[in-house]
Amino acid sequence: MNLLKQDLKEVITVKNKYYALEVKDKEADVYIFGDITSWEWFENDVSSYTLSKELQELDKDIEVINVHINSYGGEVAEGLAIYNMLRSHKAKVRTIVDGFACSIASVIFMAGDERIMNAASLLMIHDAWMYTAGNAAQLRKDADDLEKITQASIEAYKSRVNISEEEIKELLDNETWILPSEALEMGFATAIVGEKINEKAAASAKKALFNLLKNNKKTPAAATTVNFPEEKINEMFEELKILKEKMDVNNEQKNPEPVPEDNKPQKFFNAILRKE
Repeated sequence: MNLLKQDLKEVITVKNKYYALEVKDKEADVYIFGDITSWEWFENDVSSYTLSKELQELDKDIEVINVHINSYGGEVAEGLAIYNMLRSHKAKVRTIVDGFACSIASVIFMAGDERIMNAASLLMIHDAWMYTAGNAAQLRKDADDLEKITQASIEAYKSRVNISEEEIKELLDNETWILPSEALEMGFATAIVGEKINEKAAASAKKALFNLLKNNKKTPAAATTVNFPEEKINEMFEELKILKEKMDVNNEQKNPEPVPEDNKPQKFFNAILRKE
């Protein structure tokens, strides 16, 4: 009996240690390194309830939450709850793929203000699925329900990516594995750990700007107000800022002299980022 109590105590200690958020200075680290489920059978399983309790216990002065992800996914309801909790948190959220972010785990990845993939990591997205049984009417209803459940994930992707809803649905239908470079280009990710600035980064920022302009091509040129989604505009500016900073670093390394006034790319970024 005493041995059983000791074993249970050790299991509880390990489990609590696994779920405890690591806090350093004003940053907190949480790890989603298992299945996303409402029933935590194993110590690396993660539920929305457990994570919500951890977030509630954070100090109010926490400024950044780093969410490390290596998960095949799990229950849609749990994943959506985690996604929405992170999106609504007052701290800056940085999501990081350390291995796989598959299925609903890829939706949680979308909660990051910064979405970082390691060079050796992958996303996988697909339509929601379920086990079912019943007559023809029941199966038709289940199919309709699944489309609505999938739409919730689509909305999460749409809030971040620079591709159309039709393109997202095609990726979901094809159960698509996404490389870091592809994720960066399509807007799923904002950065790749360890990669130098390249045309992929530039393409991502340019594509975001192009798509915004294309989607509003019917707006008169003389209009004083353009109805771009505010969240898309903010994300585009963040991409441009990051790209500009990297270009500045590269320019300093190549040429420590001040950038000439007639440097057109530099003037373009300065004009885009000017706060007026």
